[in-house]
Amino acid sequence: MVDPNRMGTKAAAHYQVNVAAGGRAVVRLRLQSGTAAEPFGTQFDQIADQRRREADEFYQAKTPPRIGSDATNMLRQAYAGMLWSKQYFFLDANKWLEEHGADPLRPTTRIVRNREWFHMVSDDVFSMPDKWEYPWFAAWDLAFHSLALSMVDIDFAKQQLDLLLDQVYLHPTGQIPAYEWNFSDVNPPVQAFAAIFLYRTEQALHRRIDLDFLKRIFGKLTANFGWWVNRKDRSGNNLYEGGFLGLDNIGVFDRSAPLPTGGYLEQADGTAWVALFCENMLEIACELAEYDSTYEDLAANYALQLVLIARSLNAVGADGMWDEDDGFYYDVLRLPNGTSTRLKVRSMVGLLPLCATVVTERAQREKMPKLVAQYQARLRQMPELLESLHPTGPGHYGVAEHGIIGLVNPQRLRRILTRMLDENEFLSPYGIRSLSRYHAEHPYVFPVHSQEYRVSYLPAESDSGMFGGNSNWRGPIWVPVNTLIIRALMHYFAYHGNNFKIECPTGSGRLMNLFEVAQEITSRLARIFLRDETGRRPVFGGSEKFQRDPYWRDHLLFYEYFHGDNGAGIGASHQTGWTGVVAGLVEYFGHIDAQTILQGGLATALEKAKETFETGT
Repeated sequence: MVDPNRMGTKAAAHYQVNVAAGGRAVVRLRLQSGTAAEPFGTQFDQIADQRRREADEFYQAKTPPRIGSDATNMLRQAYAGMLWSKQYFFLDANKWLEEHGADPLRPTTRIVRNREWFHMVSDDVFSMPDKWEYPWFAAWDLAFHSLALSMVDIDFAKQQLDLLLDQVYLHPTGQIPAYEWNFSDVNPPVQAFAAIFLYRTEQALHRRIDLDFLKRIFGKLTANFGWWVNRKDRSGNNLYEGGFLGLDNIGVFDRSAPLPTGGYLEQADGTAWVALFCENMLEIACELAEYDSTYEDLAANYALQLVLIARSLNAVGADGMWDEDDGFYYDVLRLPNGTSTRLKVRSMVGLLPLCATVVTERAQREKMPKLVAQYQARLRQMPELLESLHPTGPGHYGVAEHGIIGLVNPQRLRRILTRMLDENEFLSPYGIRSLSRYHAEHPYVFPVHSQEYRVSYLPAESDSGMFGGNSNWRGPIWVPVNTLIIRALMHYFAYHGNNFKIECPTGSGRLMNLFEVAQEITSRLARIFLRDETGRRPVFGGSEKFQRDPYWRDHLLFYEYFHGDNGAGIGASHQTGWTGVVAGLVEYFGHIDAQTILQGGLATALEKAKETFETGT
């Protein structure tokens, strides 16, 4: 079907076919320039067969030999879904604003959303969260998309991460646009984390070092880091806000709206996100300093900033984020009268501080003696700062002389993990819940005047209209934050090795090192998509069509998030986007082993595992 005026860019083929009961019909399509004498002859079948073989070979090369056929099928479909979820997105923001009667340069015109983003012209192909239900870009989603894409198309992954940092997207203030509905909302700053991940992945798997990519990303993210420091730390005390920060309804209040109490929130997750951002910028600066010494001074700035954040986050006292009685981090509500109170909701907000950690290796430190000396001198001048960090440095190096930069010390780490690995709290059979199951029987209630604000454990859909009510962070399992927790555990393991073990699950009497804990969480996430002992897949929940029909049961859907108790898929049903990261986790643990990590570090372990896989030795 073509426009009668023969205009436009879209066309559609319309077929009417009668198929008898139990019968079969095949429609063959072929796009080519020019004509062919026999477009659907033998050559057609040969080309189709060749493309199938090439696809089989491509995915076979991605599949670790240790995983079974069902996991192989899951991995292939997740990666295929990532490649399928590309879509063109066009928006001329200035023109859109004009059409809505809003001139951004005239204060008397209408106030509409995205008014301050009139510079933006989007004219690119994006990896979408879900081409069916969310056909627009989302900033922190896109960073996680790049992680999964890096395993199948590293060049496209880097291009996607770079996209929103281009001048036609990045705001002159340094803010990264969040998503189409409201560019000014604030997403977690995970781009630096993704950048160093892509750089190291390309280095390990393809033996390439792309310094230009790293320099380009670092320069643009420096502007974004400045935006965070200048806009989201209102008191200048290194405790950050940010609003909902992608976690929608996780808080007792709508964190992106004026608070019913007045005042403001200092957010444990906002502070943890900026600390992770700081660590990743420090990593990038150190990597670049090996080739250009001018980056060493920039690395020193990020190192100092990180120490200051750690000091503020870990402050002890009634108005600090750390609650010594509960062994957990909470948001702090600062009221207009100068008083403060912790909002004691046990949620992903309180787990995120453990994600701000990175291991350093002896070889890295030896290449930057000036930076190491400056850092240690600063800690000698202000020894109280050292109390806020995980111990490291002379006398405190870990396995194989690994150092560590982390917000959470070993004592607090153990207390947080004890809660996180408790099946009555965060640990589900299918991963880490976004809210502790403790709140099923003990909802958190905060009274304001004559109204009660309540947070209860909701393993499936939300019962709140907050942020449209179409997502839920009060119990379900979300793959991206589980991925960050797994990453953190791997870094802690590279430092502690077998010297740090913990019960997993809590109360089971079964001790695991942190590599084994990370592996266990990954297995639980993968279990969502794999057949259980009865042949059913948790992701399909109670849908008998998908559970039993031979034409459907092996074709997986990668949902937006998952039921906190039974693993059923919820939300957007084709959100292979960040849920596709589960394939990367399965592939990663299919290649690496604990001993290689302890001997050579995380990057070396991946390189050696890849070599072993390629040679078959």
